[in-house]
Amino acid sequence: MDAAINTFVLVFASIFPIVNPPGSALVFLGLTSGASPEIRSVLARRIAINSFILLVCSFLLGALILQFYGISIPILRVAGGLIVAVSGWKLLNEGSHKELEGPADGAAEASLLDQAFYPLTLPLTTGPGSIAVVISIGLSEATIADPAHRLVFVLASIFAISVITLAVLLCYSYADRLQRFLSQGGTDIAIRLSAFILFCLGLQILWSGGNELLRSALIAGPVPPIGVP
Repeated sequence: MDAAINTFVLVFASIFPIVNPPGSALVFLGLTSGASPEIRSVLARRIAINSFILLVCSFLLGALILQFYGISIPILRVAGGLIVAVSGWKLLNEGSHKELEGPADGAAEASLLDQAFYPLTLPLTTGPGSIAVVISIGLSEATIADPAHRLVFVLASIFAISVITLAVLLCYSYADRLQRFLSQGGTDIAIRLSAFILFCLGLQILWSGGNELLRSALIAGPVPPIGVP
């Protein structure tokens, strides 16, 4: 039970600040301002389902993809940390005025439904940063020798992803109420605070991957010149 709780907390704390359902919900509200509440609810359900499938597939199949392309774990962490840090920095400077290329005000509701996956799911909700972090977490499964503990790790991780996507569903469905509750000033403060946490998380991931790369380079030693045995 303790292992399951620890895994759940670890996965939830790693992914939630990157996905940032409350902050993303306010952007979602701006992109769907011309839609009716019914259409917005349909979009919220589709985005939550798409996010769940995308994160779970990244978690379960990420190791195979990395092995196929020959990408190492430290490189993944450096790349993912850089993406997360840049995303946090941009959002920190943009605040609640963050915008994505999307439908203009008054766009047809059918057009909005067609954009449920792109850009509303990817990259607005689950971008490259969250996918990289999920893959990095999934790689930890290989270090668990006990099959029972490995099963607990997988189930707890999927449950944490489920809770996050449920938060996406709730925040997106009630995005208009969230904005009214926070007001414009409170919205900007909430987004900038989340952006700062996201920036720090990206730097931590980048530092972890950089340390591993530096340690492996020092252990391997200098590469001899070409032609020298």
